[in-house]
Parts: sequence; structure tokens; C-alpha cells
Amino acid sequence: MADGQPRMVFLGFGKYARADKIYALEPLTGKERGGGHRTKVWVEGIPDPIVASRTERTIRHAMGASASDTSALVDEAVALAERIVDDAERGRVDLGDLARRARHLLEATARPAESDQLF
Repeated sequence: MADGQPRMVFLGFGKYARADKIYALEPLTGKERGGGHRTKVWVEGIPDPIVASRTERTIRHAMGASASDTSALVDEAVALAERIVDDAERGRVDLGDLARRARHLLEATARPAESDQLF
């Protein structure tokens, strides 16, 4: 959004969404995937996800995410998932610690508030 205008992201099959309204991407796997179905795209204001023919990585790139941003975030998310699995297998889950780590990940993916808000 270098010029201040929201970026439109092509999802495939003639579908577009504003980059600033996309809040989740869910890769399709197994029998759900195929025939041009690659990713569920959750868009603010639309109750059901849009099925995109593009991969989540391609959509993130079109939204303006760089590979280095994605790599560090994915590494941290995988480490958190491994910790959850290990703790659950031991039967000792520290929900406070997991919540703190998850909140940190979520904050890293959130966009800063617009500085030119009128109200």
C-alpha cells in the first residue's frame, strides 16, 4: 500500500479481495485440495471462506509479505507447536506460558493501527 490505497489480491477464478481485509489463510489438504482448490481465504465481512486456486504462500506474497518475514514467523510457530505437543505428551501444560507465546506470535502478524485515523 505504498500509495495509500488498499492492495487487491487475486485469488484465482476471477476472485479478488482487499489485502487489508484478509485475516486468515487455510491451506487445503487431502480430498479438499484439487481441481483448482488450494486455500481457504477468510475475509472480514464475509461469513464463509472464499476458496482460492492459489496457494497461501502466493497470496501472502501478493499481500506484501516478504519471504524473510514469513520464515521467522513460521519458525516461531513451529517451535510453539512442538512445545505444545511435548507438554501435552508429558501431561504438563502451562497454559499461561503458551498463551503468552501465542499472543506474541499473533502480535507479530498484526498490522499497526493507521496513524491517520480521524476518530
